[in-house]
Amino acid sequence: MKIDLTGRVAVVTGGGRGIGRAIATTLGQAGATVVVNYQTNAGTAQETVAAITAAGGTALALQADVSQANEVEKLFKTTLETYQRLDILVNNAGITRDALLLRMKEDDFEAVYQTNLRSVYLCAKAALRSIMKSPYGRIINLTSAVGLIGNAGQTNYAAMKAGVIGFTKSLAREVASRGITVNAVAPGLIETEMTAKMNQAAHAAALAAIPLGRIGQPHEVAQLICFLASDAAAYLTGQTLAVDGGMVMQ
Repeated sequence: MKIDLTGRVAVVTGGGRGIGRAIATTLGQAGATVVVNYQTNAGTAQETVAAITAAGGTALALQADVSQANEVEKLFKTTLETYQRLDILVNNAGITRDALLLRMKEDDFEAVYQTNLRSVYLCAKAALRSIMKSPYGRIINLTSAVGLIGNAGQTNYAAMKAGVIGFTKSLAREVASRGITVNAVAPGLIETEMTAKMNQAAHAAALAAIPLGRIGQPHEVAQLICFLASDAAAYLTGQTLAVDGGMVMQ
C-alpha cells in the first residue's frame, strides 16, 4: 500500500534527530509538507530539512520550546502564515531524567513533565484551532512501552508517558465527531542517541525481554506514524499501538 500525503501539512515536534527525524523524513517522502520543530539544535533540524528537500519534498525548520505556551503559539502561527493550513500533528518531543525515586530531584520530575506531557497538551490545543476548520485531521502522540509497563528508575518518564495515553483517549472522544483521529504510538527499545546512553547491563536486560530478539529502528516507528497520518487509518482512533518487537503484548 502506497501512502500519499500530498497537500497535507504536518508539524513534528522534536523532529531534528532520532525517531523525530525518521518521522519527518517519512512523512516528507509520502508527500507531506513538514515543519520540523526543534528546541536548541538548529543544525540537526536543518539536516532533517535537507534530507526531505533532497528527496523532492518541502520542509521548514522552526525553533520553539514546546513546553512553553507562548513559543507553541508562535510555532503554529508561523506554520499557518507560511502554509495556510495544518493537517497533521506528531507530538514527538521528549526527554529522560532517570533516577530511582528516592534519589530523584524535583527538577528532574518537573523537566520530564514539561517536555513529555505538558507539551502534548499545549501543541494539541494550539493545533486543533486550525485542524478543526478542516474535515481532515490527525494527531499522533508518542508514548512509550515504559508508559504501559513501567520501569525502575523511570517513575517520572513512565508517569508522563502513561499520561499521554490517557490524554490521547480522552481527546479522541472529544474530536471524533469532526473526523479527527487521535492515536498514540508506544516505541520499545529503538536505536537512538537516547538508548545509546544506556549502560550495558540495562541494554542487555531490555534486549532479553524482546521476543523478536533485536533492537528496533527509527524508521519502523515512522512507518506506523505515516500510516496513522493517512486516509487508510480513518477508522482508527483512541488507540495505543506498540512498536516494540513484542516486549509488551496486550
